[in-house]
Amino acid sequence: MKQLKPRYVLKWFVQFWRSFLAAIIFYTCLPLPRIEGLRFDRLARFAPAIGLLLGLLLSFADGGLQICRMPVLSRSALVVALWIFVTGGLHLDGAMDTADGLAVPDRDRRLQVMQDSCSGAFGVMAAIVIFSLKTLALSEMLSFRGLGLILAAGWGRWGQVMAIALYPYLKVAGKGAFHKQNLRCPQDAIGGLLLLVGMSLLHISLSGEKWEVAACAAIAGLILAIAIGYWFNRQLGGQTGDTYGAIVEWTETFYLCVFALLSHW
Repeated sequence: MKQLKPRYVLKWFVQFWRSFLAAIIFYTCLPLPRIEGLRFDRLARFAPAIGLLLGLLLSFADGGLQICRMPVLSRSALVVALWIFVTGGLHLDGAMDTADGLAVPDRDRRLQVMQDSCSGAFGVMAAIVIFSLKTLALSEMLSFRGLGLILAAGWGRWGQVMAIALYPYLKVAGKGAFHKQNLRCPQDAIGGLLLLVGMSLLHISLSGEKWEVAACAAIAGLILAIAIGYWFNRQLGGQTGDTYGAIVEWTETFYLCVFALLSHW
């Protein structure tokens, strides 16, 4: 029996790697070669890790633009635009549809409005506010811009995982339904949280005498990730694929605002 263990470990590693690559394909537009046998059943557990990977990519792009002496505001706008491009607007589209739905006073009609593929005025306004706040908050960061990007993308996606785990899914079928069906709780949520805690500890260790500020940023990320999902649940009585995207976008946005504020302390 002991001789078979390496085979089981290898099989588990191959399945894990195929699932991780599938998550990259699903959550981003990063170019990957055609790979057979990918597993798309348990993608949500990788969402925080994909967020950290995305934030790392954005931080490299931001550093490259800084080397080119791009003005900080223009640099920030380009980074946020790249943020949308790399994700294919997946989460922003959900935030726009959710804004259109919540603008309807009749709670019973909100899901019907959210299913409409056409964007309304409130959806467009939500997109403008999200883009503007992200750009301005990023441009106001005095230090650790790269870590701010990484942690914002990570906390946003962990908030999505928590919403999947905690609240009912409101549609019989939908793009987000399989996330709810295949999420294993609490281990999938704990795994992402440990990654974010590790990045936050790195932030604290690099902050020196201002470690309290970094600790506050970590606490703010945790609170925002949970509170925003809770708020959407109160408005709709559950979650949909669109609200999953809205949770990601608004958590990222408010976290960047908090991070920029704390960087001035």
